[in-house]
Amino acid sequence: MRVVLSAYDSRGGVEPLVGLAVRLRELGAEVRVCAPPDEEFAKRLAGIGVEMVPTGRSVRRLVTGRTPPTAGGVPRRAAELVAAFHDNVMAQAEGCDVLVATGLVPAVAGVRSVAEKLGIRYVYVSHQPVSLPSPHHPPIPRPGRPLAPDVTDNQVLWDQDARDAQEVFGEAINTHRVSIGLPPVDNVRDHVFTDRPWLASDPVLAPWQRPADLEVVQTGAWLVPDERPLPAGLSAFLDAGTPPVYVGFGSIPMRDPEDVARVSIEAVRAQGRRVIVSHGWAELALIDGQDDCFVVGEANHQALFSRVAAVVHHGGAGTTTTATWSGAPQVVVPQGGDQPYFASRVADLGIGAAHDGPTPAFESLSAALRTALTPETRASATAVAGRVRTDGAAVAARLLLRADSRVSRG
Repeated sequence: MRVVLSAYDSRGGVEPLVGLAVRLRELGAEVRVCAPPDEEFAKRLAGIGVEMVPTGRSVRRLVTGRTPPTAGGVPRRAAELVAAFHDNVMAQAEGCDVLVATGLVPAVAGVRSVAEKLGIRYVYVSHQPVSLPSPHHPPIPRPGRPLAPDVTDNQVLWDQDARDAQEVFGEAINTHRVSIGLPPVDNVRDHVFTDRPWLASDPVLAPWQRPADLEVVQTGAWLVPDERPLPAGLSAFLDAGTPPVYVGFGSIPMRDPEDVARVSIEAVRAQGRRVIVSHGWAELALIDGQDDCFVVGEANHQALFSRVAAVVHHGGAGTTTTATWSGAPQVVVPQGGDQPYFASRVADLGIGAAHDGPTPAFESLSAALRTALTPETRASATAVAGRVRTDGAAVAARLLLRADSRVSRG
């Protein structure tokens, strides 16, 4: 059996495909991945022996460039993504049995068009429940499309979200569809989601609430044990003293990285803890030459998070899931998107603290750290870690390969 996986996303959206690819190959499937041409993605997939087809522009360059992306440029970027993912997935689809797509709507729409043209099974996957329409939560605001502050009915907000998606992406998607002989669609959001999307999130950390109009298949998060060793210098730092606090914001560029690093390091030091600073896309760095701090680049988060006192991070689905699975107390400093949701879940589960707002200050971050570093929070984090499902990727792989799997077809 042959499966093509695709994602146009940051690391948190590409990493789950690693887990799924590993489990698919264990079941005898041939797997290829279409993903952004960022070196770290290609290197990660090469490490498990899976071919990556670079598709679309570099996500890192897009979000960290000198000129940040604007809402006005969305239609042009959408047209590029639709065409890029359609063309590259089409080139990989000969003999393919199923296409799996996640990430931005235009990229996924290009994949769905391939499924329609070739009559191949198609599955849309979200890594967080709040991306999917439900009466239990409002939609995530789209760029340049804030939610109406005076509307509290979630269904009304989701109806507006569908109209917004059509206005923002509809022309680019439908122009491409017509060019390849497919009819236009009047609801691009629901078109790419289908009426039976998959949800690759942990049911303890990020459950799907019923009832809802969608028949959502929640598989569990797509995790796989990461056997990569930690860099020698990092291991030596960990061995040299008490467990440090990790600070990193993953694929999120920070508005003032020097100030964020200074505030974070000073707040952690005020708790009597050592610090590991993740360089990340925010390009955080050390603020002095003291030996209680260590800066790290790419590293195995599973191995690292299991050895730290707490994890300070932005609240992306991938980082939150890994920290939860590792049993590490957390401080979530949400920057946008699905991150406020994960911040609230961390707080509600008692496994950490949700920082109030996206900009850490010494006082606010210190208060959150005091909560995260209590024995009670550590005990809760350990207990919740024991409840996290570890078979989500295996469940998804079996569903994909099962002949009678009820997956939406193009």
